[in-house]
Amino acid sequence: MIKLSDLSSVVEDQKNRLFLDKIDLTRNLLGQLPTNLENHALIISGIRRCGKSTLLRQLIKQNKEKVFFINFDTPKLFDFELIDFELLDILISESNATSLYFDEIQVINGWELYIRQKLDQKFRITITGSNASLLSQELGTKLTGRHINRELFPFSFSELCAFKAIEPDAESYRNYLISGGFPEYLTFSNPEILSSLLDDILFRDIAVRYGIRDVRSLKRLLIFLISNAGNLVTANKLTQVLGIKSSATVLDYFSFFEQAYLINLMPKFSWSYRAQIVNPRKIYIIDNGLISVTSASFSSDLGRKLENSVYWALRQIHKELFYFNENGFECDFIVCRNNQAIQLIQVCSDLNTDNQAREENGLWAAMEFFKLDKGTILTINQTDIILKNGKRIDVLPVYNYFT
Repeated sequence: MIKLSDLSSVVEDQKNRLFLDKIDLTRNLLGQLPTNLENHALIISGIRRCGKSTLLRQLIKQNKEKVFFINFDTPKLFDFELIDFELLDILISESNATSLYFDEIQVINGWELYIRQKLDQKFRITITGSNASLLSQELGTKLTGRHINRELFPFSFSELCAFKAIEPDAESYRNYLISGGFPEYLTFSNPEILSSLLDDILFRDIAVRYGIRDVRSLKRLLIFLISNAGNLVTANKLTQVLGIKSSATVLDYFSFFEQAYLINLMPKFSWSYRAQIVNPRKIYIIDNGLISVTSASFSSDLGRKLENSVYWALRQIHKELFYFNENGFECDFIVCRNNQAIQLIQVCSDLNTDNQAREENGLWAAMEFFKLDKGTILTINQTDIILKNGKRIDVLPVYNYFT
């Protein structure tokens, strides 16, 4: 429990600091957000420090109504309990606000009931948070049919170019593969920013939240995954490699990392859902900047960094992503819509005599498998067209493909 005076002080201080942020690039997501939602909360989730506060500030600036903002992720509100929402109601009433903006409200037990109450009172509500559970489990019973979900990621390549006022070309994309897209890191170029981010997520969002005592194993697994972006992983093999007690524990850790937006695990394409589950998955890390400051062994592997960046560029557009592996032929990305393949994409930093047959043959096999006539090979800076038996492969520079 807290006092009304303390809560009022926090709200006033946060409101003032919200508009002190110097990073103010208009995010691509801003124009895609629904406006004038009635009876629905807008929920925006994403990894810590990816720019949710900036986006929230931009939303508030667009809002012509009176607004109320509070961020629950502060030590000053660690004692906030469900009953303290009554104090919050007093402050909201005094503000005459009709639009409410809540940051990290999911740290308060029972928050869904409060949001439903405010929706019933006809408030317009926007929620931001750094845990993917905001999109699913925690809303399953209390806010069914009363929320619209969106995800925010670190800067895309086009956003980075706008932020730095640079041209999108091969050289700027190579730099993007190293720096990644966390706004604060791009501003100050201090690796400690990203190291601190990892520690915050590991300890505050995962270890504390899920009661994990063996934090060393948790961190050891994360570093291993970061060092193996783009590779296939299975829980059974990792128990042997890292000495973690059981594959069930590894699977739990995978889930925690995904909930915190640190990783995604991409399944193999199969018509059988069971086969998708049992086959190894490919690991992708949310941002190449985290890879650069964490994994020395990965520093020179431009191809896997490129693949990692392409995954997240696709992930911001599509939900159904798979890899293809049949009869020894592989294709990096199968983009599906409603369980139907719509794009086939192969990724390599440089298409040359050493890898051309492998890259092409993987695509030809995938095109045959999915009955599609077109595939794409994304490279750093090559353009070409390859034709065979009525089918076509476009070789394109990645910096043009996503801009």
